[in-house]
Amino acid sequence: MTATTTTPQPTNHEARRRAPGAAPATAARRVHRAPRPPRRGTPPSSGTATSARRRWLALAVLMLPVLLVSIDNTVLSFALPQISEALTPTSTQLLWIVDVYPLVLAALLVPMGSLADRVGRRRLLLVGAVGFAAMSVVAAQAPTAAALIAARVGLGVFGSMLMPSTLSLLRNIFTDRGERRLAVAVWASGFAAGAALGPIVGGLLLEHLWWGSVFWIAVPVLVLLLLLAPAFVPESRDPDPGPVDVPSILLSVATMAPVVWGIKVLGKDGPSALALVAMLVGLGAGALFVRRQLRRPRPMLDVRLFTDAAFTGSVLINLLSVLSYVGFLYFASQDLQLVIGLGPSVAGLALLPGLVVMIAAGLLVVRVVRSIRPSHVVAGALTLSAAAYAIMAVFGGHGTLWPVVVSFVVLSVGIGAAETLSNDLVVSSAPPHQAGAASAISETAYEIGAVLGTAVLGSILAASYAANLVVPRGVGHAAAQTATETLGGATAVAQSLPAAQASALLDSAHAAFGTGVAVTAGIGVVTMIGAAVLALVALRRAEA
Repeated sequence: MTATTTTPQPTNHEARRRAPGAAPATAARRVHRAPRPPRRGTPPSSGTATSARRRWLALAVLMLPVLLVSIDNTVLSFALPQISEALTPTSTQLLWIVDVYPLVLAALLVPMGSLADRVGRRRLLLVGAVGFAAMSVVAAQAPTAAALIAARVGLGVFGSMLMPSTLSLLRNIFTDRGERRLAVAVWASGFAAGAALGPIVGGLLLEHLWWGSVFWIAVPVLVLLLLLAPAFVPESRDPDPGPVDVPSILLSVATMAPVVWGIKVLGKDGPSALALVAMLVGLGAGALFVRRQLRRPRPMLDVRLFTDAAFTGSVLINLLSVLSYVGFLYFASQDLQLVIGLGPSVAGLALLPGLVVMIAAGLLVVRVVRSIRPSHVVAGALTLSAAAYAIMAVFGGHGTLWPVVVSFVVLSVGIGAAETLSNDLVVSSAPPHQAGAASAISETAYEIGAVLGTAVLGSILAASYAANLVVPRGVGHAAAQTATETLGGATAVAQSLPAAQASALLDSAHAAFGTGVAVTAGIGVVTMIGAAVLALVALRRAEA
C-alpha cells in the first residue's frame, strides 16, 4: 500500500512569486516545507552575519587610503618652511613642490577610474598602495628640490590609483541603498577628517622631527592596507570592458592638467596670457574628449551620465562644497596663526570641534533623509554653510578666536551633510559597471574644488589685503613689496623693523587682512546660497 501525499494549494502570495509558466506542484511531488522563520530575538544565520560583518570590515580597510590621501593634501603646507631651509628651492621650485601633486592627481583620476573598471578595482588599489608607499620614502629622503618635485609627481600618479578605487569598491560592496548611504557617509567623513587632521598631525610631527616625517606617515598606513585588503576587500570589475582607448586617455590628461594649472596660475599671479592659453588648451582638449566619447560604441567615460540631473547636480554640489571648505581653511589657518598668534599644533586643535561635528553630521544625515527629501536636506545643509560664512564676514579676521571656531563648526555641519549625500547620489546614479568612472568624476570634482578654493577665494583675499594695506614710511621697497603680497610676508618683515614701524605695519596688516576676510566670506555666502538653489532645482527634478 503506497502512501499518498497531498500538496496544499498555494496562497495568492506564493502564486505571485512563482515564475511565469512554472508547473504547479503535483500530488506525486515530495512536499518541501519552508523552514520556520526565526523567533523574535533570534540572531541571524552565521552566513548572513559574516557577510554583513565583512562588508563593514572592508569599509574600515578602505578608509586607510582615504585618510592618508586627504591628510597628504593639507600636511605639506606646514613643512614648507623647513623644506625651504633644508633644500633651498627657488620660488618656482617651491611652487611646483606644492602644486605638482594635485595637478597630476586631477589629470589622471578619470583614466585611472576607467582602468580600475577594467583590471579590477582592488588590484589597482593595491598597486597604488605599493607605489605610493615607495614614493613617500623617496620624497622623505629627497636630497634636492628637483628630486622632491619628481617624487611628488610619482605620488600624484599612484594617488590617482587609490581614490577612485575606494569609492567604486563601496558601490559594489554595499548593494543595499541604505547601507551604501551610511558607508558613503563614513567615506566622506574620512575625507573631512583627513583634511582637518593634516594640520594637527603636521604640527605635532614638525615640532619634534624633520620635514621628511610628513611623508613617512604614509608607509605604516599602506603596509596595513596591503595586509588587510586581500582578506577583507572583494575584487570587482566591469564584466565586459571595452578596448583600451589611448587617445581618450591622452585627451583626458590634456584636458585636466592645463585647466588645473591655469586656475592655479590665475589664483597666484592674477590674470595673465599664460593662464588663459593653458585653460583654452584644456577646454579645447575637453571638447575633443567629449566628442570622441559620444562617437565610440564603448566610451572610456560615458559622458551621457551628465544628462542625469541627479548626477550632474551632485557633482557640482560636491565641487562647490569642497571649494567652500578648503577656501575657509585657507584664511582660517592664517587668522589663527598670524593674527590670533596660535602655534601650528594649537591652531590645528582649534579646528578639532569642526572635525568632530562634520563626522557626526555625515553619519546622522543618513537617518534624516529617511523622512526628508535629499534635495531639501542638501539645500538646508548648504544654507547652513552660508550662515557660517556670514558669521565670519561679520565677526572674523579681528584677532578673536570664537568666530573662527564657531563658524567652522557651523560650516562643518553643512559640508558634512552635503558631501555625504552628493557622493552617494553620484555613485548611485551610475550603473555598477561604471562605478570606477563615476567615482573618478566625483574625485575630480573634489580636486578641482580644492584648487578653486585656494585659487579663487585665496586670490580675492590677497587682492583685498594688498589694496587695503598701508606700509609705514621708511620701509624699503623690497620689504614693502613682500609685506604687500601676504600677511605672512608682513609678519616676517615686521621682525626686522624698529618697534614703532613693526607695530604700525602689523596693525595695518591685520586690519587689511580682516577686510579681506570679510570680502572673501561675503563671496562665500553668495556661493553657498547658489549651491543651495542648485540642489533644490537639480536634485528635486531628479526626485520627480
